[in-house]
Amino acid sequence: MNASSQVGTSYDVIIAGGALGGAATAILLLRERPDLKVLVVEKSATFGRRVGEATVEVSGYFLCRVLGLTQYLNEAHLVKQGMRFWFANTRSQNLADCSEIGGKYLSRVPAFQVDRAALDEEVLRRATELGAELWRPAVAGRIQLNPGGQQTVDVRFQDHTRTVSGRWVVDASGVAALLARQQGWWRPNEEHPTTAVWARWTGVKDWDGWELSRKYPAWAMACHGVRATATNHIIGAGWWAWLIPLKGGDVSVGVVFDQRQVQWAEGGSLGQRLKDFLMEHPVGRELLADAQWREGDVFWRKNLSYRSACLAGDGFSLVGDAGAFLDPFYSPGMDWVSYSSWSTAQLILAQQRGDDVGPLVARHNRNFARSYRCWFEAVYRNKYDYLGDYDLMRVAFQFDLGFYYLGVASQPFKRGARALGEPPFSTSPSVPFFHFMRFYNRRLARMARARRRRLAWGRHNAGERLLIPGFTFSGASSWPMIKALARWLILELTEGWRSWFAAEERPAPVAPAMAVPTAQ
Repeated sequence: MNASSQVGTSYDVIIAGGALGGAATAILLLRERPDLKVLVVEKSATFGRRVGEATVEVSGYFLCRVLGLTQYLNEAHLVKQGMRFWFANTRSQNLADCSEIGGKYLSRVPAFQVDRAALDEEVLRRATELGAELWRPAVAGRIQLNPGGQQTVDVRFQDHTRTVSGRWVVDASGVAALLARQQGWWRPNEEHPTTAVWARWTGVKDWDGWELSRKYPAWAMACHGVRATATNHIIGAGWWAWLIPLKGGDVSVGVVFDQRQVQWAEGGSLGQRLKDFLMEHPVGRELLADAQWREGDVFWRKNLSYRSACLAGDGFSLVGDAGAFLDPFYSPGMDWVSYSSWSTAQLILAQQRGDDVGPLVARHNRNFARSYRCWFEAVYRNKYDYLGDYDLMRVAFQFDLGFYYLGVASQPFKRGARALGEPPFSTSPSVPFFHFMRFYNRRLARMARARRRRLAWGRHNAGERLLIPGFTFSGASSWPMIKALARWLILELTEGWRSWFAAEERPAPVAPAMAVPTAQ
C-alpha cells in the first residue's frame, strides 16, 4: 500500500513501524480522536514471518477486547491450548517415557497461536481504515527530538528523503530499536546471555493424530484436551525449544539457550544444526523425524535480552520490542506490546487534551523500568539453571502461572482496559509478590546447581506426568499453588539444606549442545 494522494509534512503523530505495536497504537489513538493526523512509516512492502506467534492471556485480552479481533483470530489463526513441557533423561527411550507438565483439559481463558505476518497486516489494515496515512515501503532514519515541541523524522520514501515533523514520534521499530540506539539508550542485559535459533517446518507429526495415539495409547488417553495447539516446550539442560502450530499446517520450531551452559555446534547449515540438536531429545526425534525446515526461513539471534534506558518523553514513546525484550519463555513479548501501546496512546491523548504530561511521562518511565527489572528478577534470572529439571520446574510453573493468572492476567478482565496502564510489578500492592517470586526462583536455581554437583539433576525427567485442570481467575485456582508450596518445602527439607550456606557456583558449559541429563 502506498501513501494516500494527499501527502503532508506535518502530523500529530509519526509512528516508525507498522507491525502490531505501531498499528495498534494508531488504532487506539484514532478511535478516540479521529481528527488526529497519524503517519505510519513501514519499511517492508509486505510483512515477513517473525517469531512471537504465541499470545498469552493479557495479549489475548488486548487483541480480542481492545482491538476487537476476536472473529478475525478465530477465522484466521488457532486457539491456543496452554503450555506443555517435555523432559527427558537417559531412561527416556521414547515420547511416552518423557515426563510431562501441562493441562488435562482445554484452556479456559482465550489465547492464540498466530501467524505474525498475517496478524500484523490485518492490524495495519484496520489502522489505515481509521484514517492513518501509510508510507510503505519507507525507511525512518534520523529522529530529532524536541521535548514539548515538534519532532522531526527523516524518511526515505519513493526514492526521496523527506523530513516530516510531528508533535509525537512513536518508535515501533521492533528489535531495530531505532530511537534507543540513536540516542544511546540501548542497554544489553548482560546478566541474561541467551541465543535463539528458529525456523518454520513442514511435516511435523500431529500430537493428537492417529499415528501417535496408536503407538502410545496410554499416553494419548492421559490428556483429555488437545496437545497439538498448545505451545509445546521441549526442555533440556540450559535450553528449551518451542513447537507452535500455525494455521495452514506449518509449525514454528526454535531453540533458546543460555550461552553459559550450551555450546552450539559449528559447521553445516543452520537448519540442519537445529534439527540435529532437537533430535537428541526423544520428543524431537518423534515429532521431527520426517520434518523439514523451510529454506530461507531459518534465523539466528544472539543476546536476546535488552532494554532502553528511557522509554518516553514529552514528544516520543517506545512501544513493544523497540523499548525492551526479556525472554521468549512464557511468551511475554506481546504482553509488553499490549501494555506499552495502551500506555503510549494514553500519554498522547492526555497531551492532546491539554494535560500536563510531565508527571505522566515520569510515571511511565518509572513503571516500565520497574516492571522490566522485576520481571527479570522474579521470573528469568538463572531460570535456565533449573527449567530442564522436572521436579524443580513443576514447582516454578505452578507458582509462575498462578501468580500470572491471579495477579496479572485477571486485572484487565476484572477492571477493563485501564489495567493495561499498570504493567506488572509497577504498583505497590505487587511488591510482596515480587519478593516471594524472586525468592523461590533463586532457591530453585541454587537447588539445581547443587543437584548438578551431586549428579542428581533431572532424575525424575522420565515417567512422571503433571496434568492440571487449568487456571481461572477465581480463588479456587490458588489450590495448585498451595500444592506447589508444599512440594517446595519438602524439597527444601530433603535436599535444599545442602545449598542454604553453600557458595554460589555457575555450572560448567555443556558441550557440544548436550540435550538430556544422565538419570540417577
